[in-house]
Amino acid sequence: MSENERIIGIDLGTSNSAACVYIDGKATIVPSAEGATVYGKAFPSYVAFTEDGDLLVGEPAKKQAITNPENTIKAIKRKMGSDYTVEIQGKEYTPQQISAFILQKIKRDTEAFLGEEISKAVITVPAYFDDNQRTATKDAGKIAGLDVLRLLNEPTAASLAYGLNKNSDEHINILVFDMGGGTLDVTIMEFGDEIFEVRATSGNTQLGGKDMDFALKKYLADEFEQEHGVNLLDDPQADMRLEEAAERAKIELSNTVETEINLPFIAMDSDGQALNLITTINRSKLETLVEEIVKRGGETIQRALDDAVMTSEDIDKVILVGGPTRMPIVQEYVELYLAKKVERGIDPMECVAQGAAIQAGVIDGVIGDLILVDVTPLSLGTEVADGSTSVIIPRNTAIPVKKSEIYSTVHDNQTGVNVNVVQGERKMADDNSQLGSFLLNGIPPAPRGVPQIEITYEIDADGILNVTAKELSTGVNQSIIIDASMKMSDSEIERAIKEANEYAEQDEKKYRLAQLRNDADSAIYAAEKFIFDPEFRDQIPPSDIDRIENLIVELKQAVSDEDVVQITVKTKELNDATTEIGASFY
Repeated sequence: MSENERIIGIDLGTSNSAACVYIDGKATIVPSAEGATVYGKAFPSYVAFTEDGDLLVGEPAKKQAITNPENTIKAIKRKMGSDYTVEIQGKEYTPQQISAFILQKIKRDTEAFLGEEISKAVITVPAYFDDNQRTATKDAGKIAGLDVLRLLNEPTAASLAYGLNKNSDEHINILVFDMGGGTLDVTIMEFGDEIFEVRATSGNTQLGGKDMDFALKKYLADEFEQEHGVNLLDDPQADMRLEEAAERAKIELSNTVETEINLPFIAMDSDGQALNLITTINRSKLETLVEEIVKRGGETIQRALDDAVMTSEDIDKVILVGGPTRMPIVQEYVELYLAKKVERGIDPMECVAQGAAIQAGVIDGVIGDLILVDVTPLSLGTEVADGSTSVIIPRNTAIPVKKSEIYSTVHDNQTGVNVNVVQGERKMADDNSQLGSFLLNGIPPAPRGVPQIEITYEIDADGILNVTAKELSTGVNQSIIIDASMKMSDSEIERAIKEANEYAEQDEKKYRLAQLRNDADSAIYAAEKFIFDPEFRDQIPPSDIDRIENLIVELKQAVSDEDVVQITVKTKELNDATTEIGASFY
């Protein structure tokens, strides 16, 4: 590509965002127009409107948030892909529009930094983002005037930032510990022969740096109330000032052993006198406050290891991503849990953007071929007649991927089938997330089981799903329509995995009953077809017809009673009787 078509990498984050470009053989972070902040070259993902209607993005928006909270938006990334809107000064904005303001700032800052126009980008997204969230991210880019050439999973980007520096011919396993403001993602990847393959990914949507901020904020508020009898958390402005101070102290204590918190005139006493909060906090005290929060990260690490069928001994490299991982206590805990030293040399706040820039360089042709293989976080399948889920793409399958299965009708002369697409790890379709459904009509009338219906699931490199059903004899086909029913949040994905483990035994029983019902239905269908067949009906002794009809009644009763033992016994008896009587005609 020519110079004026350079592609940038963007880390569109919940708390902070950053851009990066590949220049002279290395990924270079684009400085924000306002200069470096406490977060480094990244800038806070804040958007605000002043009383005059002026738009503020980044550090200026965050600085005025205390005095203008009703016109300030933060963490909009959590709402991507939803119907949520925010009303500012009488006008409604979608998450895509708010995110577009952030992307427009990145576009402007990059153009000023490079002195050239920018119109193409690679944007990173959480590994757990579903189809709606990914599409919304692309839409935000389009609104901002950017052609989003690729969506790249954040842990993949982080691994990429480190992976290009490894010149080993051996395959290595990389664990990415990505802790942001509100979430923790752990991803295990294999790297070798210039190929990245995600082996497993696990997350906790209720664990992040904000939990640590709150722990310190609560401690400071309690100390203040004990001394002055005033609860700062009851006052929104005081609460926000305290939260900002706690976050700043947490960040500063990553590089120093002690820091001062100075908040003058933060409250008034009962006599109307101004009260100040001035105190010193040391790293040791902060670590005591957040220790239990940090330890919760071990559960997410272990889930990822279990899903990848690995132990800590199988991990060769450990990468830390996100601001909270700058904290010594986080680094030490991860190293202790895995018995491995973490990789250093790249700022955890910048490596995702750097990885995006490297992927942009691959697309741009300035970096040699590098293959990235992500995975789907939950299994995808189709609901079948017995109510169970027929999995077509298992969880942690590498994407892009295209897989097909052949199904058929369950009734004679059936001319249409409903294709219900589900996502999750439960055996029964109703227990999984319903992504959407569509009707395939035009199936030629035929006995049940004869028509051949091919259902294809295809996930592209951005993790976007397309489902097609095709009747093979006629070629008639239909595809799913992606609509609001496709929404699935990070927490829902996390809960789906947890519930699948909790209800494994119960699900197995329900699945077993469904399979037995299916077997019973097939036995009843075959028996009734046989005894009512005009070719044989008059030749079957009445006693044999009575015998089969009685067995059918008994089997139907067993199914109605959900009696697993009797269903098994009566299905066998009916099949044996039908086979025995039928054999006399051949």
